[in-house]
Amino acid sequence: MMPVVAVGALFGGFATPVEASAITALYALCIEAFIYKDLKLTTDVPRVMAECGLLIGGVLLVQGVALGFTNYLVDAEFMTRAAEWATSSIHSKWVFLLALNLFLLIVGCLMEIYAAIVIQAPLMVTIGSAFGIDPIHLGIIFLANLELGYLTPPVGLNLLLSSYRFKKSIPEVLRAVTPLTVVMSVGVLLITYVPALTTTLPRWFRH
Repeated sequence: MMPVVAVGALFGGFATPVEASAITALYALCIEAFIYKDLKLTTDVPRVMAECGLLIGGVLLVQGVALGFTNYLVDAEFMTRAAEWATSSIHSKWVFLLALNLFLLIVGCLMEIYAAIVIQAPLMVTIGSAFGIDPIHLGIIFLANLELGYLTPPVGLNLLLSSYRFKKSIPEVLRAVTPLTVVMSVGVLLITYVPALTTTLPRWFRH
């Protein structure tokens, strides 16, 4: 029922995304502590809260650095210059989309997703608008590529997390996810070069 709680709280109109996440976390805590009794309030809950605090602290540090770097890029007018270079060097929208896929795949391999979104999204929006790409289409391409990058060596954060969580070597995890990676790659190409897959429904709702 957790997805129902999360989606219901968000789209029911009585919770913001932040509040919906808090409600979902509270639901998970109550279920685990009082229904399944997998968590003991006196020992397990403090340990889980400490681990969550460390994780959130690390994410906040990454986001802080990313925001600072984004402000520098704005002050240096890097995004405007990059857009001018792209439009002068690349004359085909489809060639640009191919280059965008390769670039975002590398970003997904090497960067944490929050930092990647904060740093790269403004740049992609600026350049994408110069090529007349629908912002919704561009956003879905962006996220799909980052998720694919998370399963791609050498860094691939999801590979590292899975290896740590399931106590398996990186090569073993990589072999296990290779079929999924191939399927996701085909999906990314379809999303990129068949815009109707991602823009038809939003346009229908707009009308």
